[in-house]
Amino acid sequence: MTPALASGAFDSLRLDAVRDQETLRRAYELPSDAAVRKQMTELTEQTRRLIGCSSLVLVATVDATGNCDVSPRGGPAGFVAVLDARTVAIPDATGNKRLDSLQNVVATGRAGLLFIIPGRTTTLRVNGRACVSTRPELLSQLTAVGKPPASALVLGIDEVYPHCPKALLRSGAWKPEQWLPADAQPTSAEVTLAQLRMPELTIVDIERAEADSLKYRYE
Repeated sequence: MTPALASGAFDSLRLDAVRDQETLRRAYELPSDAAVRKQMTELTEQTRRLIGCSSLVLVATVDATGNCDVSPRGGPAGFVAVLDARTVAIPDATGNKRLDSLQNVVATGRAGLLFIIPGRTTTLRVNGRACVSTRPELLSQLTAVGKPPASALVLGIDEVYPHCPKALLRSGAWKPEQWLPADAQPTSAEVTLAQLRMPELTIVDIERAEADSLKYRYE
């Protein structure tokens, strides 16, 4: 049984976990000068272009009590609007309507973004202050996901950091020959059915609901 599946694995491992930053730093070499220097507080022409090429962004937030959340946002390349060198806006396309990320932003005023470009190995981290806007003149500009959204997540940039490509190279994310066969993982419907724990539902019910959701994804 792997540690991730073992009962009580976390409680066991945290008994001798790293307790302070000094101890953590001793386990690693110091970062290179370039790794430190390339952190900026505003977008350059090149990082603007990266955002314009990105069709997928991961949004990290935290609630008032420290509970974390990371959620994906997707759309056509350039769906995230660059309002100025220190401000970006993400239209909120129709999703599950739980509003986990947006409620966290309202609670704490902070968010972190990771921009991903399919087929490319460069990723861009953007962290900063955040708010949720329903201002009509802003929303009318954010129609890349099909129509003006109900709201937009607006990020005031404190940190811009382009990551090196190692993670995506190691993962083989864009190399089909390294992908697992489709039947190696449970389907989305199978995962959802197990999560719902509702005996009256079947795989067919979930697959039909998923198909309808995708068909009307912009509504």
